[in-house]
Amino acid sequence: MTYSLSDFGSYTVAGRVHEVTVGEPRNIRFTRSASYTYDPKGHFAIEHAYVQYFVPANRNSSPPVVLVHGGGMHGSTWETTPDGRPGWVNHLVGLGYETHVVDNVERGRSGFATGIWEGDPICRSQQEAWTLFRIGPSGGFSTRTPFENGQFPVKSFDAFSRMLVPRWLTTTPLHVAALVAVLKRLGPAIIICHSQGGEIALDAMAEVPDLFAGFIGIEPSTRLSDPELVAPVPTVLFAGDFLDIDHRWQERQQHWSDWVVTNRKHGGRATLIRSGHDLRSGHTHMPMLDHGSEDCLSACLQALA
Repeated sequence: MTYSLSDFGSYTVAGRVHEVTVGEPRNIRFTRSASYTYDPKGHFAIEHAYVQYFVPANRNSSPPVVLVHGGGMHGSTWETTPDGRPGWVNHLVGLGYETHVVDNVERGRSGFATGIWEGDPICRSQQEAWTLFRIGPSGGFSTRTPFENGQFPVKSFDAFSRMLVPRWLTTTPLHVAALVAVLKRLGPAIIICHSQGGEIALDAMAEVPDLFAGFIGIEPSTRLSDPELVAPVPTVLFAGDFLDIDHRWQERQQHWSDWVVTNRKHGGRATLIRSGHDLRSGHTHMPMLDHGSEDCLSACLQALA
């Protein structure tokens, strides 16, 4: 697709400078023909987030959109799909939205520093992604046989798995601080978050509620704990298909339904969009990558308006 930009760039937010005071200098070879004395001691910039932004030439009057990825992923979630179709960034910019894509702390282009955070990072296997993201049954992994009518681009599953990155389990407060910093930089914005990003976004809302112009949660992996806080924020939740395969997904589905009911009881304007009910069936935990992904985004934006 084609569109014009008036501005494009990147910035970093949050983080701190960490001083390392232990270790001994040693000679290292960093290319085949160059070496130098490396000292592990010194001051290092850590715990910041990287953000890439796009400002369309035909920018609309809506607040900026901030895209917050899920666990074990980074900003590529919102970019080109594994089979080469335009992602939600492209569609948002084409619709005139100023769009900011976050690579949160220790993900993607934010980088990470070992030995700083508690515990070791974990990596998601292809098998886990196949079943957890509801692309197909566990027995269908080896043959790449998805659920019937599934919309995920299965032929590009291996390309998708290259979007998965190591993650720590103890860095959520740092992710929240980074998102808060993004919002303080931009002012009120529409947050589109996915999975773990829902928890991060809700925690950020607790700190800076006035900076949330809208909340779109794509299968957020969190519970609504303060309905009075969320009520003033226009809210859309999106639920994919195949939720009956596991009791944990069934519980999530109930949480999303309860979220909408509770939100409305407190005077809010929340909407739940469901695959197979409000649009085509077969969407997975990754609707932004599925076939028909642009319809999922359009439905969310229309419900938010």
